[in-house]
Amino acid sequence: MAARIEHLVTSGTFALDGGVWDVDNNVWIVGDDEEAVVIDAAHDVSAILAALGGRTLRAIVCTHAHNDHIDAAPELAEATGAPVLLHPDDLPLWKLTHPDRTPDGELADGQTVTVAGTALTVLHTPGHAPGAVCLHAPGLGTVFTGDTLFAGGPGATGRSFSHFPTIVDSIRERLLTLPPETVVRTGHGDSTTIGAEAPHLGEWVKRGH
Repeated sequence: MAARIEHLVTSGTFALDGGVWDVDNNVWIVGDDEEAVVIDAAHDVSAILAALGGRTLRAIVCTHAHNDHIDAAPELAEATGAPVLLHPDDLPLWKLTHPDRTPDGELADGQTVTVAGTALTVLHTPGHAPGAVCLHAPGLGTVFTGDTLFAGGPGATGRSFSHFPTIVDSIRERLLTLPPETVVRTGHGDSTTIGAEAPHLGEWVKRGH
């Protein structure tokens, strides 16, 4: 059976630099009837486990280590035995949320996570966070961008550990080179396509998000 993409929205808070905001997060599950991976275990372990429905969880992949994307990861790992995978450049952010529990494995640029016969290739896309990654699944015609690229522009870069010129470079060099019909599945909000976002790069630079 071919891999499919399932989508959950979970709610909680994002906290950084002394501020706290209510947020809704996209949780993506890629797999078939037997096995799956979870991309960004946000907020609600019970909802994620219910969606998995007893399937074998192969990995919990973190697009970056802001608390709203990783707060449920250790509990999900404990419940399923799946490893938590994170790019090592985001360890300082991870430790702000989970000081006593480290990730189980590292993500590296070019690495492939395979589930249900489908390859997810890791693209290191720093800017929103130092260790931010996207996951390109050409077999599914999609890229999971976390908070690097949204419908309408790049992720926020106004807080600690972020850098606007870096995120623009990441998007231009790693994402806009993908086929224009590639569906962009984001960390928050609606999906878009590479082709829909590509014409706006100059506008983003001028606005200086």
